[in-house]
Amino acid sequence: MATLRQPRLFAHFISSKMQCSTQTNKPVVAAKMPFRVKVTGGKRYVWCACGYSKKQPFCDGAHRTKAPSISPRHFTPEKDSTLMLCACKQTKNAPYCDGTHFKVIFQHLVSSVKKVFKMNNF
Repeated sequence: MATLRQPRLFAHFISSKMQCSTQTNKPVVAAKMPFRVKVTGGKRYVWCACGYSKKQPFCDGAHRTKAPSISPRHFTPEKDSTLMLCACKQTKNAPYCDGTHFKVIFQHLVSSVKKVFKMNNF
């Protein structure tokens, strides 16, 4: 029995079209609270800026397909320490937490309350 296959060019067009529709230029919230991470001085780290990495708070390359316009942040701590790395991806001091997650939590809370009122037709 013969198996029909799509021409290679057509299959590539479909997959790239689908890929483009799932790409974003805005980061997603990986977590609402920062990650507390022990780091080694002099070692280079790559912080996820897009929020799609499965290895939060560090980059696993997910931005290449999910958010190609968002690049990860490279940093090298001077000494061994424990850092608070941003998880909401909204910090103005990347990769470090600057407290912006409180705004993200508040926005989520407001959104949740609005949904409750909408559902109950108040």
